[in-house]
Amino acid sequence: MEDCKIIELYNERNEAAIQETDKKYGRILFGIAFNLLENREDSEEVVNDTYQRTWNAIPPEKPKSLGAYLGKIARNLSINRWHEKRTQKRFHEAEMLLSELTDVIPDSATTESKMDERELTDGINRLLGRLSKEDRVLFLKRYWYGESVKGLAKEFDIPPKKLASRLYRLRQYLKKALEEEGIRL
Repeated sequence: MEDCKIIELYNERNEAAIQETDKKYGRILFGIAFNLLENREDSEEVVNDTYQRTWNAIPPEKPKSLGAYLGKIARNLSINRWHEKRTQKRFHEAEMLLSELTDVIPDSATTESKMDERELTDGINRLLGRLSKEDRVLFLKRYWYGESVKGLAKEFDIPPKKLASRLYRLRQYLKKALEEEGIRL
């Protein structure tokens, strides 16, 4: 089913919206959560919480891209769950993933306003558009979907240390380019 039809179901408060969302996006949302949490039960809870948040938000929210909207909710819920679990258990790979971006992109709690957040998002999107297709895919798979360096190295047939260096250079490029555009970090 197309996104606009699913959003219509949410607007009508039709519970079939959740079923259709699960059919179309369930596996992707689970993947986002699992890449950060590395726990099946927690990941399933995040997916269910994503559906609940979406149900409560639409209407009045009118997402342009349902997939991106759901992905952002799942990612944020996963990060929150990870922080909760961190006191009980260490998740080394996720900790490394989150810390890699700390210097480049500020925590949303430190962003002064929604306008600054929108400016940052637009800037990142512009800069990602300037990257080669492979660099853009690597960046998104690592920092949006939370895939491991080891897994990406295998997928792209690049030695892990070389890939880690490449990701570092991409982060530095992003930071420098955002600063040159006058976007405050």
